[in-house]
Amino acid sequence: MYSWIRPFRGLIVLLVLSISILTGCTDTKPEEMSESQNEHSQDSVEGAFIEKEDVAPIEKESNASGEEEKMPGDVGGTVTNVVDGDTIDIMMNGKEERVRLLLVDTPETVHPDKPVQRFGPEASEFAKEKLSGKEVRFEYDGPKRDHYDRLLGYIWVNGKNFNQQLLEKGLARYAYEYDPPYVHSASMKKAETRAKQQEKGIWSIDGYVTNEGFTESESMSSEELPASSFEGNLPYDPHGPDRDCGDFSSQKAAQAFYEAAGGPAQDPHRLDGNDQDGLVCESL
Repeated sequence: MYSWIRPFRGLIVLLVLSISILTGCTDTKPEEMSESQNEHSQDSVEGAFIEKEDVAPIEKESNASGEEEKMPGDVGGTVTNVVDGDTIDIMMNGKEERVRLLLVDTPETVHPDKPVQRFGPEASEFAKEKLSGKEVRFEYDGPKRDHYDRLLGYIWVNGKNFNQQLLEKGLARYAYEYDPPYVHSASMKKAETRAKQQEKGIWSIDGYVTNEGFTESESMSSEELPASSFEGNLPYDPHGPDRDCGDFSSQKAAQAFYEAAGGPAQDPHRLDGNDQDGLVCESL
């Protein structure tokens, strides 16, 4: 009956299949299409957010050994020796350096051409108490060295500026401002002003502090320093904190201190060196 259709049967099947496919595509609801598009969009946004969060913070540069590089103006070290109130030795970066504290000047105790000055021993003692053997932070500010090749900077110990502490205690004057501005000058000047107003230390003697330093009329040799409760006419208690030759202005003063401490039978301060000849600090 439908024999005429047979030659076109394959064509009809293809036509029906095409119509079915087209009908299936148009049956997709707009809401479903929108949801599919939204999911794709959300995936893209979330992917971008995650990628941003995964970016690592910039790390400080490291040297060949993997250790954090020290900033050139901020170096850690260990105090190996206190010369006097404003001069110390620090071991840093594998080398011992002599450091002159910036913007402060303490009375002399070991100057080759000057006698011991009032409050010089107190400044030296304060420095030894606060700094001897301590881990400190050294901060540059301006030129790194003076004409004696000493490093110039601030010393921070236990989070405090030791240079400023000397001023607070009235054991130093603010001085040697050669290359301003300095980072801590304002706070240090205020510290000096407070000590001056309270007449602490060097400010307790009228006319003692000058723009050039400390008046020689208020200076005295080690033998003339007030003995306080110490034995004899000594600058330090022979039974007190450890002393070295750098604390004395002359061999005679060191010898008297050594003998008062029990020498030559005893030498608790180890002033006699290796020769044990009974004469101490012979280089003075």
